[in-house]
Amino acid sequence: MEDRQIVDLYLARDEEAIKRTSEKYGARIRNIANGILGDMQSAEECENDTYLEAWNRIPPHEPHDYLFPFLGKIVRGIAVNRYKAGLRSKRHAVQCELTNELLECLPAKETTEANVMSEELAKAIEQFLDTLTKEQRIIFVRRYWFCDSVRDIGTRLGVSEGSVKTILFRLRKALRQYLEKEGITL
Repeated sequence: MEDRQIVDLYLARDEEAIKRTSEKYGARIRNIANGILGDMQSAEECENDTYLEAWNRIPPHEPHDYLFPFLGKIVRGIAVNRYKAGLRSKRHAVQCELTNELLECLPAKETTEANVMSEELAKAIEQFLDTLTKEQRIIFVRRYWFCDSVRDIGTRLGVSEGSVKTILFRLRKALRQYLEKEGITL
C-alpha cells in the first residue's frame, strides 16, 4: 500500500492504518529503536508507542510524501527518551558526575537561544550532508540517524569495518571544521 493511502486511513481514523504501517515499516521502525536501545523487547514497545504517537499526530500533520521519515523521527525520539530514562534509573555514579560537569557548560534546554542554535545546527548539518558523496552520506546517516553498527553499515555497503570507521572519523573531523567555518561552536 502506498504512503498516501496509509495516511488517508489515519485521516479517516481507520485502525487499518496501524496494521498497514506495521506491515510496511514495522521492521525498519524496530531497527531504529533497537539501534538506540540494544534490546529487541524495548524496541518492540517503542514500535507500538510510535503507532500511537502517529495516530495522535495525524491529523494535524499529513505526511503523505514523507511517512517513513515522519515515523522515524517519532520512534527515534521515543527510543532516546527511553534510553535516557534507563540511564537515570541505573544512577551510574560516573555518568551522573560527567552529566553534572556538562550541565555547567551547556545552556538550559528550553531557552530561546538554545532553540535557535539547535535550528542553526540542523541547517548546517543538512548543508554539510549536501557536500558529501552518496556513500559518505549513507554511512553518516546510517550511523548517526539510524544508529546502525559499523559492522552492519560495512555489510550493507560491501566494505570493511575498518573502512567505515575511517570514513566516520574523517566525516566527524570534516563536520567539526564545517561547523566552525559556519560560526557554530560546540
